[in-house]
Amino acid sequence: MEETKMELTAEEKEILDGKKGETLRKVMETVVRFGEAFGARRLIPLTHAPHLVTSFGANTIKPYYAILDELIAAGLKTFDTFTVDPRPFDYENVPVNLVEKILFSFIFGQQKDYELQLKKLGLQNEEAFTCACYLPEVGNTPRRGDILAWSESSAVVFANSVIGARSNRNSAGIDIMCNIIGKAPEYGLLTDEGRQADWLIEIKTKKLPNAQILGSAIGLKVMEDVPYITGLSEFLGRELKPEAIDYLKDMGAASASNGAVGLYHVEGLTPEAKDFGRKLLKPNFKTYVIDDSELDRVYQSYPVLWKKLAQKPFLCFIGCPHLSLIQIEQWVNRLEEELQKRGLKKIPMPVVLCSAPGVIKKYQEKAPTGLKEKGIKLTSICPLMYMNNPLCARKPIVTNSNKLRTYSTARFFPDEEIIRVIFEGLN
Repeated sequence: MEETKMELTAEEKEILDGKKGETLRKVMETVVRFGEAFGARRLIPLTHAPHLVTSFGANTIKPYYAILDELIAAGLKTFDTFTVDPRPFDYENVPVNLVEKILFSFIFGQQKDYELQLKKLGLQNEEAFTCACYLPEVGNTPRRGDILAWSESSAVVFANSVIGARSNRNSAGIDIMCNIIGKAPEYGLLTDEGRQADWLIEIKTKKLPNAQILGSAIGLKVMEDVPYITGLSEFLGRELKPEAIDYLKDMGAASASNGAVGLYHVEGLTPEAKDFGRKLLKPNFKTYVIDDSELDRVYQSYPVLWKKLAQKPFLCFIGCPHLSLIQIEQWVNRLEEELQKRGLKKIPMPVVLCSAPGVIKKYQEKAPTGLKEKGIKLTSICPLMYMNNPLCARKPIVTNSNKLRTYSTARFFPDEEIIRVIFEGLN
């Protein structure tokens, strides 16, 4: 490699010179060139386990598998065991017909072999497939100040904002390279300067905004910038209790997918905002006021990608990102209460609740049986991957997830409305 402008340690230079093997040299060169592109001055050690975004064995990314084979052949692994995003399909719990199943097998034909690669590179265990790796039932939960090289936008924004760890929004491939050498280029959200806020977001609504629509509004406005949000702690309180954490999880995922937010601060609530307050705002910050009319404007702007707008929904996905244990309990209770109120034994359409394998296992240990008979399914897949099947994408699928709406043909409804849609359709 040509002379780098980055300040490397003696050991890093040895690796870059190939003294610890050609494959590790290429890994180091990849990370260094990546860091140079963003103006990083040095590499800094990672202090917490990895989370990787690529969990699906798609036939279209064979060069990626070849890279992983080379890493495995050289005996390389991530510096700590890792978690990874959800699997793409679950034939038992998510409805598919024979033709759709065949197409899934074609699209994700490398799934079995890819999971074997992941195990050799340091996969935590068989249940380590979730986009919400930070949930306590999963266990890949960083601490404040930890340095990460995570990918998966919803996990990155949660770790940065709610926990106060530090990670940039890394791409697939770069994530595993950084975690093999155990270091990441120091730039962006790994620096104090990069964590300062570009925007002041003033919430002026009459009640707690829908987390998904609020996150969408913020993401669409600020894009990749850092927002400092005021007015929200009046509804959520000033302690990170489970209900507030779940709200911020979903809000952050929407801001990260509808825009590219990797960090937000909530005044009086998130760790850095509690410590530093409005000192986090840059001198030239911009202001965005969000009231009820603005939220309605954002909601009404969403396109509907169905061919027939009034057709009966086929199924409903809830849980993108994956639901917490409390959220599963809440949704099951809501659906069962609605069944009882309407005098029904089964929901008119399948409702699929998506969560981490460990969370589902924990729920099933203490929950009553009979959910499937009521039309409620639990799965650990990624609904985005399900919607990547062109045949499934044609189905009229509804969701309460702004992330799923953004990346697929699924139609979004807020929590309050989606219960009605589940039981009454679009009448």
